[in-house]
Amino acid sequence: MTQAVDNKPYRLMAFKEFVPETMRFWIYIIWGVIFHLSGGIYIALASQMVGSLALLQEDVIFAGFSAFVGMTIIFPVLFRLKFRFTNKTLLLTASIGLIICNIITMNSSSLPVLVVVCFFAGILRVMGFFECMSTIQLKITPTRDFAKFFPVVYLVVLGCIQLSGITAGYMSYFYRWEYMNILAIGMLSVVAISCALLLRHFRAATPQPFTGIDWLGAFLWSLLIMLIIFVLEYGEHYDWLDSAYIRTAIAGAILIFGMIYWRSKYIQRPYIDLHVFKHRHVNTIIYLFTAMCLLMATPNVLQNAYTGVILNYDMLTTLSLNWPVLAGIIAGAVFSYLAMVKWGCSYKFVTGMGFAFIVFYVIAMYFLISPATRKEQLYLPLFFRGAGNVVIYVVLTVYAARTIPFMPFFQVLTVLGFVRTCVGIPLGTAIIGRALSICTKKDMMSLGSEIDLQNPIVNTMPFNRIMEEVHRQALMVSIKEIFGYAAIAGVFILILSLCTRYKSLIKWFKMPRWE
Repeated sequence: MTQAVDNKPYRLMAFKEFVPETMRFWIYIIWGVIFHLSGGIYIALASQMVGSLALLQEDVIFAGFSAFVGMTIIFPVLFRLKFRFTNKTLLLTASIGLIICNIITMNSSSLPVLVVVCFFAGILRVMGFFECMSTIQLKITPTRDFAKFFPVVYLVVLGCIQLSGITAGYMSYFYRWEYMNILAIGMLSVVAISCALLLRHFRAATPQPFTGIDWLGAFLWSLLIMLIIFVLEYGEHYDWLDSAYIRTAIAGAILIFGMIYWRSKYIQRPYIDLHVFKHRHVNTIIYLFTAMCLLMATPNVLQNAYTGVILNYDMLTTLSLNWPVLAGIIAGAVFSYLAMVKWGCSYKFVTGMGFAFIVFYVIAMYFLISPATRKEQLYLPLFFRGAGNVVIYVVLTVYAARTIPFMPFFQVLTVLGFVRTCVGIPLGTAIIGRALSICTKKDMMSLGSEIDLQNPIVNTMPFNRIMEEVHRQALMVSIKEIFGYAAIAGVFILILSLCTRYKSLIKWFKMPRWE
């Protein structure tokens, strides 16, 4: 039996009466953390899964990104789900569904199966997390001030992504990669059991019909983004346009986008209305998120190559570098809250500070590229990298929430999710990876030309050792060179972001009241 709505909106009414009021908020926080720590495939385990499942590394990463597509595409219907089903039903469905997805990914080596399962795992993951965070929103900010709410959200989201990678790395180092899925199954089982025991069926409003949703549009958007990810992820492996696979994927993406555009002209309520792209503030935010993704691609490619090949760090040492990033995420969330809520700073200032943190990371890494660099010297740049990432996420999402009406807001969140997570990360990785490949070949040719019979080192070292050292030196020079280009681009982006026009008088679009 569904309970009637209580007149006290700040109480978490979904719990049974014996659960203390002081514990209810923290129970939702713990459940939200568990949902975000759980997924089908963990990209941090890609290298271990490649050998075990006889897949390419690109296959594992592609399946992992399909979860991000599922997490993003479900945004426009999240409130429809919340107002149609009860709190208990949604949380039980999400937890049990994720348990099933983890079991399948542990026991399947089929790429199509992994892609589909991870896609639905992403949907269930964000569904459970959204239900937890939207339920406690009024506890965090009774006035629905998004400048107070989103620092908490992104602290949990980005912090859990970092913790998930750390935990997965330690699991694979001491045990096997499947143990991360087993841990997720155990935590989700605790969530499912506690939901069944502690919650009652409760709705925040009268039941709303779950009809009239453009599911075909959702499928077409998902397929379009998956094709773009395929091109960006497999491009280097298949040698880009020289491959029929890449050309076919590009043609398919163009065709599907044409179908989306044609359908948006003739159906009444498309899943994502293309008119959202005509909003001036949406284009500004898309530009800023794209710039952030391009800069944040440097640690994914250059830093990993530097620490693995040049500094020869083992897995545990590399994992320890994630802790300064996590500390930076916490500090960045606190800074975002203080800057926008306590100090009343402008969006331009906070956005500029976020980009300044990331540019500091890039410039610092440029000067630290050396075989003699100590691990402790990397802590400060990594700290600022984590802080800049969360600051930009928070301030741009708050800016979107305060300048875009509520009705298209979740469609805008979907578009921004496509840019910053689904397409932005592989795009930046593909560009940096291609640049590193070109620069390394160029530097190998330059350094290799010095290795001849006139060089005295030829008679003192085996030829294979000489070539290994040439490759190592060429890679180090290339990494430093690309970090230099990234630093120049980062300074240009920082100046451009400070020159971008922001809406000076913010109109507050509040969420509809629950009657």
